[in-house]
Amino acid sequence: MLPEVGTAGGVSLFGRRLPREALVSVLVLGVLWELASRNAATLGIPPIAIPGFARIVQSLGSLTVIDVVVTVARVLGALVLSFVLAVLCAISMYQSPRIERYAYPLVRLLMAVPVISWILFAVLWFRQVEFRIGFVLVAVCGPLFLVDMLASMKGVSKELRDMIRSFRPTTVQFFGKLMLPAILPSVLTSWKINLSLAIRVVTIAELVGAVTGIGHQLSVAQELFSVADVFAWTFILVVVLFVLEAGLNQIEARLLRWRP
Repeated sequence: MLPEVGTAGGVSLFGRRLPREALVSVLVLGVLWELASRNAATLGIPPIAIPGFARIVQSLGSLTVIDVVVTVARVLGALVLSFVLAVLCAISMYQSPRIERYAYPLVRLLMAVPVISWILFAVLWFRQVEFRIGFVLVAVCGPLFLVDMLASMKGVSKELRDMIRSFRPTTVQFFGKLMLPAILPSVLTSWKINLSLAIRVVTIAELVGAVTGIGHQLSVAQELFSVADVFAWTFILVVVLFVLEAGLNQIEARLLRWRP
């Protein structure tokens, strides 16, 4: 996707407005990096530690698309599963304060567990690599979805809830006609947060036992001491995140086109 020049002195890239100052900062950083790469020996730095852009571009040309596809599929699959489970749990906790009183502390406890601990649990508990990765992603992203949706449901106007209940709706009608549309903006924001989080977490999860995916390729690059490959795969991760967020922004614009 080619950047479009904006009217406010910036560019639009992957659905995001980048100001002129940000572009200048990135350009300056790139120039300094290239100068440091060319003068690494003079600076007393091993040349392998600061590869030039030519070497990074060469690494980009040798990357395997299948690893990118596998990582994206893992992220999207885990996010969809996390979202579905979170919706069901949020509805149950919203309808039953008793369930919420018992379950909510456990959810907060899960959110306090570090990612590395979930990865170690997955390795010790499960043999299947894909199940390990999915487990880690769901354990990290699911509670965030749940907390955001439950808080948004409680924030819906009491007048609207009472009005809908006056028509004696079924549970499906109550949540389908009022609650879910009302919390849609918050849900989309939660998706954006979890998408960024999942991209970071999946690469760590793929370091343990996976033989495909960007995380695995980063591990291979580290074993080969190839800093250029690490930069190349990192760049791909950033691009993947921007593309997915741009798609999510398009969905948001369509679903919330009623907003000014």
